[in-house]
Amino acid sequence: MTAETRAPRVPSQARIAFRAAGRAVAASARSIGGRLAATAKRVARWSAPVTGVVSTTGWLVLGAVVVSFTLAWGFGWVEFAFLGATLAAALLVSVPFVFGRMQYRVDIALQPSRVVAGERALGQLVVENVGSAPSIPSRLELPVGAGLAEFVIPAIAPAAQHEELFAVPTNRRAVIVAGPAASVRGDQLGLLRRVVRWTDPVELFVHPVTARLQPSAAGLVRDLEGEVTKTITDNDISFHALRAYEPGDALRNVHWRTSARTGQLMVRQYEETRRSQLVLAQSTERSHYASDDEFELGVSVLASLGVQVIRDGTRLDVVTEGRKLRTATPTVLLDDTSRIEAVSGAFDSLREFVRDGTKRLAAPSIAIVVGGSAVPLAEFRSVETVFGPDTQMLAFRVEAGAASRIASIAGTTVITVGSLADLQRLVRRVRP
Repeated sequence: MTAETRAPRVPSQARIAFRAAGRAVAASARSIGGRLAATAKRVARWSAPVTGVVSTTGWLVLGAVVVSFTLAWGFGWVEFAFLGATLAAALLVSVPFVFGRMQYRVDIALQPSRVVAGERALGQLVVENVGSAPSIPSRLELPVGAGLAEFVIPAIAPAAQHEELFAVPTNRRAVIVAGPAASVRGDQLGLLRRVVRWTDPVELFVHPVTARLQPSAAGLVRDLEGEVTKTITDNDISFHALRAYEPGDALRNVHWRTSARTGQLMVRQYEETRRSQLVLAQSTERSHYASDDEFELGVSVLASLGVQVIRDGTRLDVVTEGRKLRTATPTVLLDDTSRIEAVSGAFDSLREFVRDGTKRLAAPSIAIVVGGSAVPLAEFRSVETVFGPDTQMLAFRVEAGAASRIASIAGTTVITVGSLADLQRLVRRVRP
């Protein structure tokens, strides 16, 4: 019998039964595992009020108690029995410290809520006793940015208040979150810790330092009707020429006087006019900047240009690798610039970033790209290919400490900014 005519091998009944039993055992194990997991979650939720007050130190002490008693029982070491009893007593003594309830109303106020980097900002913490009995002394913790402020709140009479002032570090651009304020009850050893949250977080916007620019800077529109382009259209306000009528043309565009003189219907053509549209893009790629100070200079240039464009009433879109910034008002734009952070490896090149960030935006009349000193000039020039021939591009290259200058490289205007103080003078000299 050949391999082609050999009959297929039929599994024995024992093998079939064994496989069926294996599948049944696996299904049963999955079912039991699911029920155990659900039970564990219910137990965790039920015991959370108790286990939640045990700090990391408390769990370590509890584990040491179990290990000590195990060693004492297994090896008869009395010393470990005394150690376990001492640690257990410390846990028991710390239990009364977490009992009790405070009736507070806590408010956090930041004055002002928006500052420029380097300006002073103060915070106020107000604690009011809304209970009917005097409160006992307590401790409040308030996260402020990356730090943690601790306040000792004394006993407060009913309907009385206690105020605490604190300074907020604003030396660098950022969004600093203050809160939530939480009262902490626990023992001095930190074994048990009960935290009660009283407020929501409050944000302080530290805006970048900006330069005041003159109106109509950076290629803003210079007339009320818009800018005339080379695109020919049938409906606009800038007359271009007459052409012969074609089926489908609107009769309102027929120039009747010329039609009567030539004996042929003639319609008007117009040059398309567009309201000035400006796109402002900053590369936040970390490798494009020589230092953190240079990156901050780039953000300041972006914010200075964007604020002036908004004040001049020109339509503006602002994009970075991480987000599209809001441009409704100068304050809203500055709030969003406070959130800009450096990224790494988001795009392969500056051109890819600009192409991706502007692909859903209207074609701009002016495109401004801000980058660091580590961006090759060839990359700035390559960005021009993203836009059409009607778009004028300006490249702002920040290089902290360098001599500020303006150069034209292969048709691209490159403005090197070495200091924010030079930005007003440079922008005044730019003629897109």
